[in-house]
Amino acid sequence: MSRRADRCSDPKPRGECPGASPCGHSPHPDEETAMSDHRKLGRELALFDTDPLIGAGLPYWLPDGATVRHALEEYIRAAERRAGYRHVYSPVLGKRELYELSGHWQHYSDDMFPPMDLGAEQMVLRPSLCPHHAVIYRSRGHSYRELPLRMAELGGMYRSELSGVLGGLTRVRAIQLNDAHIFCTLDQVADEAGAALEMIRRAYEALGITPARYRLSLPGPGGKYVAAPELWRRSTALLTDVLDRSGLPYEAVEGEAAFYGPKIDVQVADGAGRESTLSTVQVDFHQPERFDLHYIGPDGARHRPVMVHRSVIGSVERAVAHLIEEHGGAFPAWLAPTQLVVLPISEAELARAEELVRRCDELGLRAELAGPDRGSLGARIREARLVPYQAVVGAREAADGRVALRLRDGRRLDPVPADEALARIDALVKAHSTDVWDAA
Repeated sequence: MSRRADRCSDPKPRGECPGASPCGHSPHPDEETAMSDHRKLGRELALFDTDPLIGAGLPYWLPDGATVRHALEEYIRAAERRAGYRHVYSPVLGKRELYELSGHWQHYSDDMFPPMDLGAEQMVLRPSLCPHHAVIYRSRGHSYRELPLRMAELGGMYRSELSGVLGGLTRVRAIQLNDAHIFCTLDQVADEAGAALEMIRRAYEALGITPARYRLSLPGPGGKYVAAPELWRRSTALLTDVLDRSGLPYEAVEGEAAFYGPKIDVQVADGAGRESTLSTVQVDFHQPERFDLHYIGPDGARHRPVMVHRSVIGSVERAVAHLIEEHGGAFPAWLAPTQLVVLPISEAELARAEELVRRCDELGLRAELAGPDRGSLGARIREARLVPYQAVVGAREAADGRVALRLRDGRRLDPVPADEALARIDALVKAHSTDVWDAA
């Protein structure tokens, strides 16, 4: 059983996967059990919470959860910049006509919030970012020399999920989506889709995530998909070739495509083995036609670009939910809300400990002071068990500017100069390593 991803590459009507909660049906009790871990841990660790006054499916982020989210968003923005993406912002609202043109209104309106009447216009909370990006692309003329044009956004979108399927961060009504659209020539599609798969691989490595499987999601029977057989054939052939050339094992599954095209879904599994879609890559010939997108080719004539939809981490909410369950709250150091806790043994070492925290701040490391007022050293160590690094400062360390590091994996390191310890921690964090210590 698969879950529908909360992202623009996976819009399809409810009921397309009968009996599965992603399509709007009540979740199976086993699924509730599997989903409870991140909900329970997220609240225990003060990462996020919900309130009936705000509404179901609308979690709010507490400071530590906001820190994890911010680190994740900064990672993906930096990775996209290095890969040649240009970031944009677009409104979370659009006129109903926008989604009629894109096809969302005809094929996906059951999952959209009702229109809001503003005078003679009807405005809609967007269910996807792709129509906005198509409009941004066509707002300027483009030459073939500009292609591929890679447009990225971490933007909000909204889905009118039924209350019975909402839970924690995995199924929400307000979604922050890591989305991107690549406008390119037909000859560039395979390379762009392959590069997107490589970005996903590197991100999973940094996040400590192992994909459960790769899926080629194809249309199923019925009238839920755009009726354009030749476009479906071409886009399916392109994605099949990309997967074959990548050497990744995959399986083709009918009934899981977006309404306008097939897609590559990267599936992850929770502790109970149940899958959800986290990342996607897809090829879209449909929307460039609907929006009459074009570029000027070397022959001086107008040509139609291909639109490659791509999301590396999908929705931030679902990504964090999976990370909570995957790591049990013990996030990789670069993601951890607190990266280093400084533990002075007594009041006599407090000034030296405060200085160490200030040095961490200067490096951009997230450090916290846990002084003797918070209990015995043993109690403070246990309280900070999920923090990657614990710097114990005793009388000897305070006197010679050294720290005795305790690592989250249980290792205790010999005292080293504080500058050396912080430099090594900083290097691991900046490298987005999942290792808490190097072998140097």
